[in-house]
Amino acid sequence: MIVLAVSSHGYWTIALAIGLAAALVVAALLAVLLLHVRRIRRSVDGLLEIAGDVGANTANIPQLEATAPVLAQIVDEAVVQDGYMNALTDGFGETA
Repeated sequence: MIVLAVSSHGYWTIALAIGLAAALVVAALLAVLLLHVRRIRRSVDGLLEIAGDVGANTANIPQLEATAPVLAQIVDEAVVQDGYMNALTDGFGETA
């Protein structure tokens, strides 16, 4: 069995090397995190822009509630007009 003799100076060097490696890993992870945060921020800005457009497009949806009664009136009027047209065209084009 081999026993390595390490002085206190050697332990400090090992501890500093481990600390430096850990700091570099943390710095790299923070850089990656910042890149992702920027990408997310750009995506959110785009979504907020589009959300405004969607909001403008859907602002008139509550007015559609008034459409159903008007459509019923249009159908009623179309039936009346169809009756008039039938009365005008009855017998039209018949040969004697």
